[in-house]
Amino acid sequence: MEVLNNYQRKKLDESNDEEFYSDPKFVYHLDANFRQYLSNVYKNEIADDSTVLDLMSSWDSYLPKEKKYKKVIGHGLNKQELEKNKIFDSYWKQNFNLNQEIPLESGAVDYCLMVAAWQYLQYPENLTKEIARILSNQGKIMIAFSNRAFWHKAPNIWTSSTEEERIKYVRKVLITNGFNEPKIIKKFNETSLNIFNFLNKDPFYCLIATKE
Repeated sequence: MEVLNNYQRKKLDESNDEEFYSDPKFVYHLDANFRQYLSNVYKNEIADDSTVLDLMSSWDSYLPKEKKYKKVIGHGLNKQELEKNKIFDSYWKQNFNLNQEIPLESGAVDYCLMVAAWQYLQYPENLTKEIARILSNQGKIMIAFSNRAFWHKAPNIWTSSTEEERIKYVRKVLITNGFNEPKIIKKFNETSLNIFNFLNKDPFYCLIATKE
């Protein structure tokens, strides 16, 4: 079921995303506090011996190393970044704004992760249906994001929304395209009165949903 209209899908920079990501970016786009909290969420939510798919990933997946995984599959747009991510058993490159079909068998994955990634999707409905297809019974999607982005590469639905509106938007796409009501985690998003901005923490948002 479609949620976005054509205007909401458009972005300031409509050039091919693969050109933007052609050079590797070996930096962290989220602060250490966010990354540690995300790893703790994964530790609590992901069962041992599971198959995990990290979509729109990079050189670090933030997965706790003490976990035992059956398989970890990566996806992204930069081969050098994906090669450096040593937790991957395999990976592939694909631009989801051009093609939303995931080259995996139905029911092949137990957990699908997306970190600081959803904000770049122009056709999230199609991709969400594909994620539901490849997830096993009671498989989970886990979508985490903050208030950062490459804004010229994010569609209008993201750049024109408040942080609360973004949560509602992701939730709506999930529940209309194959998922149950998500659990929503919010952390570090209180308005800070601290005049020292460098002490502020990246707000943490995460939606976790099981397939219908």
